[in-house]
Amino acid sequence: MESLSVALGSRSYPIHIGAGILGRADLYAPYLAGSAAIVTNSVVAPLYLERARKALGAARVCEVVVDDGEQAKGWSALDRIFDAFLGARLGRDGLVIALGGGVVGDLAGFAAATYQRGVSFIQVPTTLLAQVDSSVGGKTAINHARGKNMIGAFHQPCAVIADLETLDTLPDRELRAGLAEVIKHGVALDAAFLDWLERDMDRLVARDREALAYAVRRSCELKAAIVAEDERETGVRAVLNFGHTFGHAIETATGFGPWLHGEAVAAGMVMAAGLSTRAGLLAPADAARIEALIRRAGLPTRAPSLAPELWRSLIAVDKKSASGRVRFVLLHGLGRAKLESAVDGRLVDETIAAAAQ
Repeated sequence: MESLSVALGSRSYPIHIGAGILGRADLYAPYLAGSAAIVTNSVVAPLYLERARKALGAARVCEVVVDDGEQAKGWSALDRIFDAFLGARLGRDGLVIALGGGVVGDLAGFAAATYQRGVSFIQVPTTLLAQVDSSVGGKTAINHARGKNMIGAFHQPCAVIADLETLDTLPDRELRAGLAEVIKHGVALDAAFLDWLERDMDRLVARDREALAYAVRRSCELKAAIVAEDERETGVRAVLNFGHTFGHAIETATGFGPWLHGEAVAAGMVMAAGLSTRAGLLAPADAARIEALIRRAGLPTRAPSLAPELWRSLIAVDKKSASGRVRFVLLHGLGRAKLESAVDGRLVDETIAAAAQ
């Protein structure tokens, strides 16, 4: 097992990465003061719920199993979770454990952030996407019909326990979706990591344990450094959203389900790279490298066909918008993403027009 730290002063926490660590009682014990609740979904529960429960020893535990998929990340599931917490008399000293992928982590984390004005929680991510991205950084949220992750809170976990063995049971499509966020870290933050991804993408797709361990660790290192610098996304942390302005629009337009988050981000990264090229910030050859790597990961490089006015309306509610202006994360070269507020609308329109061609 390897352990990294997210440096946030008194709210710093470890990220534990290893194989077979989900059931280690010593990783949960420091945070168990009273009762606990495990929030998971209908796919993960049969695989890992019993192992997580045993790790909590004699603690009084309630279990909440929500539906699988992005459509579960809404008010109805959140209300079910609150009902379970109240029925089990989970106190303010209780511990919430988010056992699952990004949907479970966001949902359980938001429940922990708001239940009795905030209780502790641990992220136990079981998908590649959650291990490399959504479990780290304290973003929690549910979706709204008009936009992805529009209702939420910043609430840091006590710890992240990333068990690489859970990736063995991950469907191929989910694994590839997680690779989108791995690629994003290289493209936006670390050109050397991007070089490594180009060399070792075949190993990642083949689930080589050593390659996956390195991809998870390096992604967490990169994200932890950004979160430590800008916890609440008032500045540099926005670069972690490279590809997400377009990607979230795809998810919202298609109804939170047909496109996995990573798939939408993959197509969104191709669009963002194209916009960077049109703005004169990124060499066309570098945009082609990004698209080729995304294609090698088995991810979509073209967005669905959406009306231009729908694109514009969905982009307009992006959370990076400020003073009524949409801001985009663009590339000033590989590994050098920056938030831009003065993007020519005509270039955006050209990018949208080219997206599904």
